[in-house]
Amino acid sequence: MLIIEGKKVIELYVNGKKRNVVVRPADTLLYTLREQLGLTGAKPGCENGDCGSCTVIIDGWPIKSCIMLSVDAIGRNIITIEGLKDAPIQKAFVENWGFQCGYCTPGFLMVCHALANMHPNAEEHVIEKWLESNICRCTSYEEIQAAVHAILKPLS
Repeated sequence: MLIIEGKKVIELYVNGKKRNVVVRPADTLLYTLREQLGLTGAKPGCENGDCGSCTVIIDGWPIKSCIMLSVDAIGRNIITIEGLKDAPIQKAFVENWGFQCGYCTPGFLMVCHALANMHPNAEEHVIEKWLESNICRCTSYEEIQAAVHAILKPLS
């Protein structure tokens, strides 16, 4: 790491690419993604980990980027909404009307994508528990749950 006037040059692995960024030790991953890398899909909402609009996937797990420091993401695999690239959950959200205003949608997509990857046969209580991590103020969660069901593999 190169240190420049209280800032550090760090390397992050984002959406399959190594990216060098200059950060302060207190910079959140959300700030770095948006301001340093121009990846604005993760949205600032509550900025204290409650709403989930800033959710990204790190090493396969949905993480709220507003409460993670950028320096803690060194050496980890970060996927933002920009890195999903036509994942099945994106099509399922459109087909099931899983959004209204769209502000929370990227965070929900990331949570649902990780859920489907980690629990491809998830039962309803698991889906509900995962969706509790994000807040939508515009739509009911029924459409979002329908989108998740559309991509899960039912148990045979």
